Amino acid sequence: MTDGPLSPAERTRYARHLLLQEVGPDGQARLKASAVICIGAGGLGSPVLMYLAAAGVGRIGIVDHDVVETSNLQRQILHGESSVGQPKVESAKARLQDINPHLEIEVFHEPLTSANALERLADWDVVIDGTDNFPTRYLVNDACVILGKPLIYGSIYKFEGQISVFNHEGGPTYRDLFPDPPPPGAVPSCAEGGVLGILPGVVGCIQANEALKILLGIGESLSGRLLLYDALNMHFRELRLSRDPNSPAISELIDYDQFCGMPVATSKETCMTEPYARISVAEAAEKMDAGWRPYVLDVRRPAEAEIVAFDFADRLHPHDQIQSIAGDLPRDTDILVHCKMGGRSAKACEALAAEGFDRLFNLEGGIVGWAREIDPDMSTY
Repeated sequence: MTDGPLSPAERTRYARHLLLQEVGPDGQARLKASAVICIGAGGLGSPVLMYLAAAGVGRIGIVDHDVVETSNLQRQILHGESSVGQPKVESAKARLQDINPHLEIEVFHEPLTSANALERLADWDVVIDGTDNFPTRYLVNDACVILGKPLIYGSIYKFEGQISVFNHEGGPTYRDLFPDPPPPGAVPSCAEGGVLGILPGVVGCIQANEALKILLGIGESLSGRLLLYDALNMHFRELRLSRDPNSPAISELIDYDQFCGMPVATSKETCMTEPYARISVAEAAEKMDAGWRPYVLDVRRPAEAEIVAFDFADRLHPHDQIQSIAGDLPRDTDILVHCKMGGRSAKACEALAAEGFDRLFNLEGGIVGWAREIDPDMSTY
C-alpha cells in the first residue's frame, strides 16, 4: 500500500485539499494510505475511479470482466475510441495512471462470483458498487456484510439514480432496502431501457464523495438514507432507511443468479425440457442460407429497432405484451424469436408456448450476436 508522508510533488498536486481544514496534510496522507475497490468500470465506475484517483486514494482496485464497446462511450468517459475492444480494466488502468501516477492500481479482469468475492474484497477499506444487475448487487452486499466492509451503492435507470451507503457503522444493508429481488425482467437494464449519458456521472460523483468522507472520517454519510435523483426534472429526494431487526443473518455466499430467478443451467438435457428450441446465430444463418424461412418475430422495443433491425423480420412487438398478438401469429410454420441478446426472446417463447405454439426457436445471442458473428456491418448498441 502507498503510505508515508507526502512528497513535495504530492503536496503540489493536492494543494487545494491541503487548504481544507477538514482534510489538510494529515487527511491527505490518510487518503494516500487508503484502499478502495470498485466493482465495475463502466458508467458509474468511470467518475468514481477518476475522482478517487485525482483525490489521491493510494491504492485502487477494479473488477470488471467486460471489454469496451462503442455503445459504452456515450456515458463511460473513462474509455475512448482507442480503447474499443480492450478489457475495461486495462483501459481504466491506463487512464487512471495518466490522471495520477502516484497510485497503485490493481485490476481483475474477471466476473465477481460467490467463489472469489470474499478473497477479492477482503483487503480494501471501502467497496464501491458500480454494477448494473441484481445478482451482483446482492453478492457484493453479502460479501461486504461478512467482511465488515462499508459499501457505497449507486444505481441508474433512464433519468433516475439512487445512492446510499450500506453496512457502515451498524447501518442498514442493501437487503434492508430490497429484502427480495424483483421478478426477472421486471426492471429493464440500461441496455434495454436506455440511460441519459450524464446520469452516471452525477451518481458516480456522489459515490466518490461518500467514499472520501468515510476514508477521511468527516461529514455525515448517506448511511441510513437513500438519495433519489431525478435528472429530467432536477429533483433530489431523500428517504430514511433503517436496519430490519428480523432480517436473517448473512454468514455465507449463495447462488445469486438462482436467488434472483435468473436462468441457470443450459445443458442439452435442460434445454430439452424447455417449450422451445435454442438456436445459435451461426446455426440460424446456415439454415437460412439453406432455405429455412421462419416467421421472424422481433420482441424488442420500437426505439431499439430504430437503431438496428433485421430486414427479414416479419413483426415487431415488445416481449411483455406478446400474448396480445398470439392470435395474429402463424401456427403452421417455425417462428424465430429474437431480442437484443436472447433473454427477453426466451420469455416471449415461454409465453407463446403457454398459448399452444410448438414451433418456437429462440435466437441465442440475439441481434447483437448476429452483428458480431454474421454481419459485422450491422450496428450494435
